[in-house]
Amino acid sequence: MSDDLDLAVGAAVDGARLAMGYFARITEVHREEKPDGSLVTEADRAVEAVIRRVLGAARPGDAILGEEEGQHGDGGRRWIIDPIDGTVGFAEGGDRWLVLVALEVDGEVVVGVAAAPAQRRIWWAEAGAGAFVADLTDAGPDRERRISVTGQPPAGVPASRFAVVPGPAALPQDRWLVARLSAVTAPRPWAAHPALLVAGGELDLAVQTRARYGTSRPRR
Repeated sequence: MSDDLDLAVGAAVDGARLAMGYFARITEVHREEKPDGSLVTEADRAVEAVIRRVLGAARPGDAILGEEEGQHGDGGRRWIIDPIDGTVGFAEGGDRWLVLVALEVDGEVVVGVAAAPAQRRIWWAEAGAGAFVADLTDAGPDRERRISVTGQPPAGVPASRFAVVPGPAALPQDRWLVARLSAVTAPRPWAAHPALLVAGGELDLAVQTRARYGTSRPRR
């Protein structure tokens, strides 16, 4: 594991620990709507702040781009943070949310980490070094496993493990054709974001529609 990947994993784990503290008292966590209509909680801001501190202390010359605070600094190296990917689900007490940290060098992402603390799993990858998944414990990653995939396509979509994201129930009526694919989808809820499950070989295919999680679901 390179120094940059080690730093990214450590920052994501620190953020995940803090996020779980908020998650444990989710009904008390302050939330509000941003100008673009998306949801933000105090946990989003706090987790981004702690990850920024970790990265900034170790790489003071690097730029950092975060969903909540925007970009600080510039240059060829830029860290990218999504403190809680899946804020709506997080705020509702669901477990399919992620803490994401990546490093971009000269426009190319070379390191990526996705921690799913409520599922106690963490994934990471580095350009040229492969991808890995591990259990996420209180002490950090444990039981690291290298992800192996095949270049052979599935024999047939109906026999494959398939996902539509968001689920068909969230799709507008003019996307009824995509919704019909639910007949061959994997059972829900999945243990993590379908894109990660495809990367790990647990799903063969995932379709990301244009519907957004936060805006496509019925308002309460």
